[in-house]
Parts: sequence; C-alpha cells; structure tokens
Amino acid sequence: MSPLTEPEIRASFVNCSKGEAKRLNVPRGLPDQPWADLDFLGWRDPQSRTRGYLVAPYDGGLRGIVLRASDGGAGVPRKNLCTICLTPHPPGGVVLLVAPRAGKAGQNGDSVGTYVCADLQCSLYVRGRRKPDTERLPESLTVDQRIDRLTTNLAAFLGRVG
Repeated sequence: MSPLTEPEIRASFVNCSKGEAKRLNVPRGLPDQPWADLDFLGWRDPQSRTRGYLVAPYDGGLRGIVLRASDGGAGVPRKNLCTICLTPHPPGGVVLLVAPRAGKAGQNGDSVGTYVCADLQCSLYVRGRRKPDTERLPESLTVDQRIDRLTTNLAAFLGRVG
C-alpha cells in the first residue's frame, strides 16, 4: 500500500459525514506505518474502545469506513477466526465490527458486519510480521496467495458497505 496522508485518509470515508471525518482520530505516526506490508490501514480509536476505522485501496481509489465493535451480548458464541485474513485468535482477539452502509441506507440504520482481528492488523498477520496468541492453522497457500485472499475478502466487505 502506498503511504497515505491525513487529508487523503479523511477524504476517503464513505459512511460518515464530512464533519465526522474531520473529527475522527487519525493514527499518529503515519510516516512510521509499515506501508510496504499493509493492504489496508486499520486502527482502533484510542478514545473509544468500540470505534475503529479502515482505509483501503478500492476500485481505483481509496475507501474509508467507520466501524463499531459489537459488545457481543450474552450467549453469543465467540468467533475466533478473522473473516478477512483467516487468522485464528484466542477469545477477544476477533471482534464483530459493524459498519453503517454508505448513503441513504446507512442513514436509515442499515449496516453490515464481519468478524475481524480486534487490532485490525490482518496484513501483518498474513505476512508473519505479527503473531497471534494462538497457533495458525496449517495451510498450503503461499504468502502471496494469502494476501490475495485477504484483499478479495476485504473488497467483498467494502463492497457490501457501499
């Protein structure tokens, strides 16, 4: 992924108002991000444990989405496998992140969700730059094939957001 600037990040959001995009907390140290190893920039809001953000190349441009972590609720089975990168995690390492859909649908309360690595560092897990606190599932795919799978799964989710 190419390095992004704060204005590029703020302009990419499709499921919040321009005012909300101006106020959101962009990660500090953008120049220090491991851009060559990222397929998307994902971060959790340091001021809100339930808020997260994701910015990715999509359809020839950038698409940013605001996410909310579900509290899970009582009796809901814990998911321990990220649906974006298929990295297994111990309890708490994967969360249901819900994104309001873009446009009128989102304004009317329509949203989509998926189970994702709680720290939004899927790209680093796929490349082996970050290790989950549990053993990876054995697979015969190469790193490049796992990256392709990640980007395909991510594009599908971004497409559902709108």
